[in-house]
Amino acid sequence: MKDIRSELNKRILVIDGAMGTMIQRHRLTEADYRGERFKDWPVDVKGNSDLLNITQPAIIEGIHREYLEAGADIIETNTFSSQRVSMADYQMEDLSYEMNVAAAQIARRAADDYTAKTPDKPRFVAGAIGPMNKTLSLSPDVNNPGYRGLLFDEAAAAYYEQVKALVEGGVDLLLIETIFDTLNAKAAIYAIKQYFQDAGKPELPIMISGTITDASGRTLSGQTLEAFYVSVMHARPLSIGLNCALGAAQMRSHIEELSQIAACYTSAYPNAGLPNAMGEYDEQPHETAHFIEEWAQEGFVNIVGGCCGTTPDHIRHIAEHVRNFQPRPLPEVENTLIG
Repeated sequence: MKDIRSELNKRILVIDGAMGTMIQRHRLTEADYRGERFKDWPVDVKGNSDLLNITQPAIIEGIHREYLEAGADIIETNTFSSQRVSMADYQMEDLSYEMNVAAAQIARRAADDYTAKTPDKPRFVAGAIGPMNKTLSLSPDVNNPGYRGLLFDEAAAAYYEQVKALVEGGVDLLLIETIFDTLNAKAAIYAIKQYFQDAGKPELPIMISGTITDASGRTLSGQTLEAFYVSVMHARPLSIGLNCALGAAQMRSHIEELSQIAACYTSAYPNAGLPNAMGEYDEQPHETAHFIEEWAQEGFVNIVGGCCGTTPDHIRHIAEHVRNFQPRPLPEVENTLIG
């Protein structure tokens, strides 16, 4: 496997688009989600996209292949919620490990097939680690601001199991994404570092991607972009970037700011615009690509792609529009100690 850093120094890499958007196109029923194995499961499981790694692997692999065919260099495992905390909603905590291994193996198979076709353009698998459905920094009880629905050690343990499974399933990178609470991200970082220390293995590169939730330019837990960056740089990530919440038009100023402060590579994969009144995304592939092309032209980015509402058509247009631009050069960073 080629080193992703050498590829990042040569070109802007393209990460895939939305998994959920593509799954919705299949119009799966409750029975489709359950499959034979879970036909008698005591609670509804429709909507648990990560379960499809076990019950409908061909659908997930087909989506990966559509993105690879469209020009993606990096595909994300279908594991956004594949840890015990989130899986508790479906009483499937004990399936978390199996879901992650299966997802990594599915993506690995698809990526390796495409790398074999064009060895000069290697494809990489990023193990997707989502933000959880519980936050460490904010109280779920408006009448008790000090209450927490989750402890740091509980989050770290859930992430540790996920990381172990993703690595054993064969991912190349670990992507902590859609971060709205930096403390959750810190739990994921801690789990990654602890796992590799325990396993005695060299660390895989870490990608970190946060979410600016509104026009204030802050994360949901209240950090500015620069504060978020400073909070996670101890992880020495391969890249830091933004995804979700905003469309490319609204994300531009934040990507520009990040490109100026980041000592590592930068990534950006926005939604297909902002959702309409029905919660659907109307921004067309050529429109999204136009915005991202300008970022590439300005030298803001190293990795680009799409989040909610984006499809293989969006990724195809993005890949075509950034192909002829040089990647953002890494800045010269002086390592100095202040006495």
